[in-house]
Amino acid sequence: MSESPTPGAPMPDAPIAGALPREQRVPAIRAALEAALKPQALEIEDESHRHAGHAGARDGRGHFRVDVISNVFSGLSPIARHRAVYAAVGGLMDTDIHALSIRARTPHEASLG
Repeated sequence: MSESPTPGAPMPDAPIAGALPREQRVPAIRAALEAALKPQALEIEDESHRHAGHAGARDGRGHFRVDVISNVFSGLSPIARHRAVYAAVGGLMDTDIHALSIRARTPHEASLG
């Protein structure tokens, strides 16, 4: 006998309420990161196609990779840099982002290669 979901709980494969259309996700991530981190350079890649069928992608949220170069990261530990990125994207983690791969560097670090 299969277990029934908790009344009122979203179905595992149901889209998340408030999620953006897929084509608006990268621009929304870009806007959030630019506003909070004032990056000198920013690359965002939607890698969701690589995770088709993945259990975490069934609810419609995507997998993204970001490479952020910002002076905001000066003096911050790697974990603090990641926290800054997560804070910048905020609610998108609940509605649109399932996984976020982060590369966060200062302009000096980026110049070293």
